[in-house]
Amino acid sequence: MQQGSGFLTPRQRRLAWLGFLLAAVQAPVSAKLVADDSWLFSLCVALMVATVIIADDAGRRRPADAPVD
Repeated sequence: MQQGSGFLTPRQRRLAWLGFLLAAVQAPVSAKLVADDSWLFSLCVALMVATVIIADDAGRRRPADAPVD
């Protein structure tokens, strides 16, 4: 049984992980340094990138011959 392929290429997947890590680290740092709540934007970006990574991972784990809903 073959595994399905995700919609991200391996390079895009590595860049998504890098972007997630950078945004996740930047949020608490900017929360300490900046008086306003602009750090929430970094948190939202990190959550959106994490959602894309999880969706790609689910597509990769699905068997290639599985029906798509």
